[in-house]
Amino acid sequence: MLVTWVCVYVPERPEEQSVADRHLEIEQKYDAAADFVLPNLDGLPGVAALGEPEVHELHATYFDTPDLRLAANRITLRRRRGGTDAGWHLKMPAGPDSKQELRAPLGRPLVVPARLAGLVAVHTRGAELSPVATLETRRTVVRLLAADGAELAEVADDLVTGRGLDAEPQRWREVEVELGSGPPELLKAAGKRLRKSGAKRAKSSSKLGRLLGDAVVPSASAAARSAARSRIAAATCNGKAPAITTGEVVMAYLAEQVEAIVNFDPKARLGEHDAVHKMRVAVRRTRSALRSYRPVLDTGRTVPLGPELRWLAQELGEVRDREVLRMRFQGAPEFLLDDLEKQERSAYRRLDASLKEPRYFALLDALDALIADPPLAAAAGKKARKELPGLVTRAWDRMAEEYASIKTAADPDVARHETRKEAKRVRYAAELAVPVLGVAAKRVVKEATRIQSVLGGYQDGVIAMEHLAAAAKRTRVPAEAFTLGVMYGKEQCAAETSRDRLATTWSQTLGPSF
Repeated sequence: MLVTWVCVYVPERPEEQSVADRHLEIEQKYDAAADFVLPNLDGLPGVAALGEPEVHELHATYFDTPDLRLAANRITLRRRRGGTDAGWHLKMPAGPDSKQELRAPLGRPLVVPARLAGLVAVHTRGAELSPVATLETRRTVVRLLAADGAELAEVADDLVTGRGLDAEPQRWREVEVELGSGPPELLKAAGKRLRKSGAKRAKSSSKLGRLLGDAVVPSASAAARSAARSRIAAATCNGKAPAITTGEVVMAYLAEQVEAIVNFDPKARLGEHDAVHKMRVAVRRTRSALRSYRPVLDTGRTVPLGPELRWLAQELGEVRDREVLRMRFQGAPEFLLDDLEKQERSAYRRLDASLKEPRYFALLDALDALIADPPLAAAAGKKARKELPGLVTRAWDRMAEEYASIKTAADPDVARHETRKEAKRVRYAAELAVPVLGVAAKRVVKEATRIQSVLGGYQDGVIAMEHLAAAAKRTRVPAEAFTLGVMYGKEQCAAETSRDRLATTWSQTLGPSF
């Protein structure tokens, strides 16, 4: 199992996070019988010596909501005493075989550090975090060393006693092999030797998961998301896409976007690279799908979601706009970058506050309900192969109307901005249809993306010019004003170039052809 560790000591803002340790951990777990004897580990690839066995007594209390929402999402939050890393540990999935761990000092026994609690708020949504299990572990560690003393791997032999709420204690033994600086072959060879001695690959990826067992039940929304993905994947892989209904395709896409919002929430709170952008895109895709595919869904339930999704996108957008400007102005004078960084920090603080609001949690609940109990309308039952082309074409026609209005609009920039938004909707509508319509839908995605990119280049230039003009009004240093003026001129030239490319780009598009 690959585990990425990121240890954060309760920072106040994303940019203040003190990363004490960050490394990619490669680990495999094995179940072992009570009488299992750890085999001789000499002779493994690269191993020149074995460290003296070290024994640690570990006591961990695990926290979750009463209905085990964290465990249902493969998240563990614990307070552990003993060993070399005592403190609060939060582990969150970061991929099929990876986890991100964040740590905080021991603090108070029953008070979850606010920062860690915030990182799982997308799941808890205001529900209280309290102890749900304890684990007592007697751990014997043997380090596998290279000739120069470097730690190639660590083998931990654990005797575990676990107690869940209102349950009898469970006792078991397991062995973990964690790769250090050694090669992957060492992990494989160590595992082979353990299996020959009677150990078996662990059925559960965590001790808590093994302890709680069937008490952990996926949410209705999570189950529905999984079912929707499986249905589309099975149909497209087996060449049965024509049998898929429009409702199934739309709900699978929406399920994917809702899952992305949930997954990127903690990353956005941490200020991880591009996380805010990706979360915002998922929000926009959701809102766009609800609009483009209105005939498929009951508008009585979907229309109220529009303003809430727009609000969330705006909250994320405030941070994203500052991120884009900061990246755009790389190499700019320090005074300008300092100003942008201050604005970005303020925007992150406001975003963090918004992601703790009941309004946000209510939106998440509504999206879960949408996936768990789809509000399907009459068109949902029609075959996707026949219904999707018309819906994608309709989105394209709306974009074409906005584009045509640029020449006659009182404010062409407003019309360009509206055209860009419609281009995004076309792109997302076509993305949704790709599993069924294939190459034809991919071409629409490509063409809509080109139009969006050209208009985006113009829009980004305009925003940059506005920011530079505002910064120029605040400075009293002639050299700074001159520099800002030069930068403004470059942005204006780039924006006008993008604007002038629009007609050529549009003339090269063919539009939907299904």
